[in-house]
Amino acid sequence: MSKEPLSRDRTRRVLAGASVVTALLGALAVLPSSAGEHGTTTATPLAADPAARHPERGTGVPGADPLGPPPRPSAPCAWWYGIGEPPTYPDLKFAAQHYDLVVLNATETAAMHRLHKLNPKIKVLVYKDFSSTRNYPGAVIGNQDAPLLPSGVGYVEAQQRNPEWFAVDTADKRIEWGGYPQHWQMAVWDEKYQRAWADAVTAEVVREGWDGVLADNDFSSLKYYSKAVLKGTSDNAATDRRIRDGMDRFLEVAGGALHKAGKMLIPNVSESQLTPGRWSAHSRFDGAMEENFGLRGSGADGELVTFEGNEFKELRAQAALGESWLLLVTKTQGHREERVGYATAALLAGPYTCWHGASTADYQDPDWSPYQDAELGEAVESANRLPAGAWTRGFTNGWVAVNPTGKPVQVNPPPGLVTVDGAPVSTPAELAATDALVLVKPETPATTSPATTPKPTTTAPKPTTTTKPTTPATTPTPTTATQPVTTTQPTPTATSGTPTPPTPKPAPAL
Repeated sequence: MSKEPLSRDRTRRVLAGASVVTALLGALAVLPSSAGEHGTTTATPLAADPAARHPERGTGVPGADPLGPPPRPSAPCAWWYGIGEPPTYPDLKFAAQHYDLVVLNATETAAMHRLHKLNPKIKVLVYKDFSSTRNYPGAVIGNQDAPLLPSGVGYVEAQQRNPEWFAVDTADKRIEWGGYPQHWQMAVWDEKYQRAWADAVTAEVVREGWDGVLADNDFSSLKYYSKAVLKGTSDNAATDRRIRDGMDRFLEVAGGALHKAGKMLIPNVSESQLTPGRWSAHSRFDGAMEENFGLRGSGADGELVTFEGNEFKELRAQAALGESWLLLVTKTQGHREERVGYATAALLAGPYTCWHGASTADYQDPDWSPYQDAELGEAVESANRLPAGAWTRGFTNGWVAVNPTGKPVQVNPPPGLVTVDGAPVSTPAELAATDALVLVKPETPATTSPATTPKPTTTAPKPTTTTKPTTPATTPTPTTATQPVTTTQPTPTATSGTPTPPTPKPAPAL
């Protein structure tokens, strides 16, 4: 299927609670087995319109018809964490044709409405930060909070009416995030702050017409932004417990308010591999985002962080239920990360498993990977773990394998499959440490006569567009705090206007 190419006048690389946990983990028991299902499903060609590929998607909350057939475990859908530069019209047109879900800054209401017009079934969420307020130019204009903020509570409002909402350290000093000037940690455990955030954000989402909220910085540790110890706690561990407990309650308040208004809440959950059950609990409304998906841990023998702890099991159970979104981001610094990210997402393939291979740290490009053109089809088995540690999964049109370990392993691909570039693969095949394979059925040769004139290319020529201007000070753009990929723990996001770099999570800025 031909894609309308994006064009820019700069060089760009186009990527060639407990009951909740119990229910999600219980889904693993009903995953289909690998026996007797190969070849039982006819592959459905991909369509340019995401809704045509996945007709069961598009109602905001999965499972719109409880009496209908269960949604199909299709190959990963695509989404865009578009919190970088303001999107151009070509960006939006491309997004409407290729993505099931897009996240934009609060100032991009016109872009949101255009996306809805171009594709009425696409979901467009607004970026809001759970954990900070900001007073950099753009978030504060003159002596007033900007009308559209990257946070839920404005700096000026909190300063004048509720200064106790600013978190302070043991010396009674407010906590500014390291690397993100004028981003201030808020008392996420304060019930009045939680309610004020939920009320303000819900009112804005309803008023402006967003489908819901992507809530950033649902983090479990302050250490990625500050070494401060919160007033009233004894040490950093106690500080982090206060934040985690506060976020657990905060999520319930915010999700309840948004759902009552018919809107979605998807938090950007960090370090979920460190706390069993955290992903399942924090994805209980409409799903969750994993911004450090498929990254390799530190050290020469580092393994894939996603498979550490209980996270992969919880992701797998959630995907199998097919009732909420898994929004997965892989920072694709090279072909290996791109391959691993997509293949690992395919292991989790379900009706709402969406993957984004981000080629830029600030997510300014609506990226598209050749693997997303692979047309794997539908999964015909659950993901299977081999004795050596690798995982495999079969699809109607292909097969994927992921080696999350720090050592090479051998896998046995089904015969007759090729790489997305058309290259054959030997059996058995050696799969390098923290690497993956994505294989598909070879293309059927064209049946046209040799004398027939070759078909012209169907890909539209790239138009030349003017360089995107730097986001104006009045436009919030999330920033993402970056930790080296070698870190075994993903980090929270932080900065409007500049989304999360490699390992840390973004916090937009205006």
